[in-house]
Amino acid sequence: MMATSEKMKLVDMQGSEVSVAHQCRLLNLSRSRLYYVPKGVPCEELEMMRVLDELYIQDPTRGTRRMRNELRKHGFDIGRRRTRRLMQVMRLKTIYCRPRTTVIDPAQYKYPYLLRNLKVERINQVWAMDISYIPMKTGYMYLLAIIDLKSRYIVGWSLSNTMETSWVNATLEVAFKSYGTPEIINTDQGSQFTSSEYIDFIKSKGPIQISMDGKGRAIDNVYIERFFRTIKYEKLYLQELCNGHQVEKACSEFIDYYNLRRDHSSLQDKTPYQVYSLAA
Repeated sequence: MMATSEKMKLVDMQGSEVSVAHQCRLLNLSRSRLYYVPKGVPCEELEMMRVLDELYIQDPTRGTRRMRNELRKHGFDIGRRRTRRLMQVMRLKTIYCRPRTTVIDPAQYKYPYLLRNLKVERINQVWAMDISYIPMKTGYMYLLAIIDLKSRYIVGWSLSNTMETSWVNATLEVAFKSYGTPEIINTDQGSQFTSSEYIDFIKSKGPIQISMDGKGRAIDNVYIERFFRTIKYEKLYLQELCNGHQVEKACSEFIDYYNLRRDHSSLQDKTPYQVYSLAA
C-alpha cells in the first residue's frame, strides 16, 4: 500500500488535464489532506522540547513525573499529561519500566529481543536502527540512523519531518543496496517497526531475523542511543539550526567525520570505516 505522502507527490496541482478532485479519487486521497497546512509549533513548546531532549540525554531514567518536575525548575508551567505528550512526539523512551513513551500498536505481533548474550563477531551480523528528535529554531525533524554493531559504522541515515514507515523502508533499501543485508536487525517496539508494512518489507529481503527491544528498555539498543547522544553533543547542539537544509548539512558532516575520522577506543582506536572496510 502506498503511503499518503507518496500519493500526495503524484498529484499534479497545475497543468494537468485531469482535475485535482478526480486525481484524489483515483489515488483514494482526501482533498482535505492534500490542502492541509500544518500549524507551526509554538515557540514555548519548541523550547520545552529542546530542554526535554537535553534532560533525556543527561539522564534517560527520568519518567514523566521527574521530567515535569525538571521542566518546572526551568521555569515552564507544565503538567504531567503535557510532558507525556511531548515525550511521545519526541520518541523519548525511559530506559526502565515506566509508562511507555514509544507509541505501540497493541494489535501487532512483537518479535523477541535476540541480542541478549549474543557475541557480535562480524560486520553485518547485527544492525541496530532507531529514530531521534532533532530540534530546530522554528520546528523539529526526525533522524533515522542504522548502525553496524561490530564496527559502529553508520550504514544508513536520513531525515524527515514525519515518522512514516515508508520513510524507514526507503532508508533501509538504500543501505541494503550499498552494504547488503544483515543477519539481524534490532529496533524498539515503535509503531513504525511493528507495522505490517515494515515486517513484510524485511521478510521480502531474505533471511533477516527481526529483533525488538524489551518494553521500556531503550538500553537494549544502547549503541544507536550512544550515537544519537554523540551527534547532538558534538555537533547539533553547538550551533543554531534554522531549517531542514542546515540540519541535513550538519548531520552529513558529522556522520562523515564519525565514520571516517573519529577513532573509537572500543575499536582499538580505529575508525568505524577502517573496521568495516577491512572486514568486508
